[in-house]
Amino acid sequence: MPLPHRRLSLLVLFLGLVAPSAPARPAFPVPLPVGAPRAYACPHTSAPVIVDGRLDEPAWEAAPWTTDFLDIQGDSRPAPRLRTRARMLWDDRYFYVGAWLEEPHVWGKLTRRDAVIYHDNDFEVFIDPDGDNHLYYELEINALGTEWDLLLIRPYRDGAPAVNAWDIQGLRTAVHVDGTLNHPSDTDRGWSVEIAIPWDVLQQCAGRPAPPEPGHIWRVNFSRVQWRTSHQDGSYEKVLDPDTGRSLPEDNWVWSPQGLIAMHYPEQWGEVIFVKEGGEGVDSHLAASAEHRAILAGQELMRLYYRQRRWQEEHGRFAADLEELGWQPALNQPGWPPDWQLDMNGGGPRFLARLRAPRFTITVNEEGRLLRTPLTATGERP
Repeated sequence: MPLPHRRLSLLVLFLGLVAPSAPARPAFPVPLPVGAPRAYACPHTSAPVIVDGRLDEPAWEAAPWTTDFLDIQGDSRPAPRLRTRARMLWDDRYFYVGAWLEEPHVWGKLTRRDAVIYHDNDFEVFIDPDGDNHLYYELEINALGTEWDLLLIRPYRDGAPAVNAWDIQGLRTAVHVDGTLNHPSDTDRGWSVEIAIPWDVLQQCAGRPAPPEPGHIWRVNFSRVQWRTSHQDGSYEKVLDPDTGRSLPEDNWVWSPQGLIAMHYPEQWGEVIFVKEGGEGVDSHLAASAEHRAILAGQELMRLYYRQRRWQEEHGRFAADLEELGWQPALNQPGWPPDWQLDMNGGGPRFLARLRAPRFTITVNEEGRLLRTPLTATGERP
C-alpha cells in the first residue's frame, strides 16, 4: 500500500538520510514557454523482455521511439550534437525504459552505487505517477552501469529533501556499449540502456494503481548529461575553462523540454499514456483522454504558482487573492467552459488556488503541490 506522506517525512527527519538541498538563488527561476509537453503511448507487452542492454527483443518492436532529445531549455537553444532517443513498454510486473545514446567516445569512471552519477555522462529517468509534483522518483545510470536512485519528497525549488538512501528494490538495469568503453584511441557508435522498474516499488508513492490501468497518464521525463572531454595518456578528462580552471558546463539534453536548466520541474515532464497494444497514434489517445485535458487545465494553476512565488519574493508574503496578484486567468479567454471557476486564498506564508469544474477540482499551494481530484475525471474538455 502507499507509504503515507507523514511516515516518509518522519523517516527522513529521523534518519537524516537526505541529499543536500539545492543552493538558494536570489530570484525564483521560472521556466520559459516551451509548448505542450511531449507525449508517448506506452504499449503493454506479453512477450518476455531480457534486460541485457540490447533493445532487440520482439517486445521492443511494438514500442516506438520517442522524438529525438532537445536541449533542456527547448528549441531556442542549439540542437544536441549527438542523437538520443528512448522507448517504453509495460507488463504486469515492470515499467520498462530503453534508450540509445549516440556517442563516439563512451567513457565512465564512477563505480560506487548512489554516487553523484551526473558527474559522468549519464542517462536519467524521472517519474511522477499522479502528476502532483511531489513524491516522485529519479534514477541515473552511466555507461559502466552504475546506478543512483532517489526519492524526492518535493522539488528542490520547494525545499525538498531528496531521500538518497532509498533504493528501488528489484530494479533491473543493463548497459550495452557498441564500441569499446574507456578506450579513446578508437571511435564508438554509442551505448544503450535497458531498465525494468517493478510496479510494486512505484506503487509505494504512486497515489494510484501500479501497474496502471489502460488510459492512465503518468508524468515522465528523460535526461542525458553530456560533458565535453579530451583524452590524455589513454584516458578521458573533462575540458577545462581556461578562465576559471573548472570543467566546462555540461550539456543537458531531454525528451520533454523544461524551459530552464533544471529537471526538477515535474509539471514540465512528458505525458506517458499506458495503452493495451500499439504505441502509435498518441494524439488520438490523448484526444480521447479526460485526464490529459485536466493536466492541461492544471498548467493554468502552475502559471499562477510561479507568479505567486515571484510576488512572495518582492513582498515577503503571498498575494491575498487574484485581484491583488493582478491575475487574469486564461479561463476568461474564448474556448474555456463558462462553468469553470478559479479562486485563491492567501495573504501570508501560505496560499491555495483552486480551479473548479463540474467533474473535477484542481488545486495548487505554496509548496507547488498540484492536486487533481479525481485523477481520472471524465467528460471535461477545455
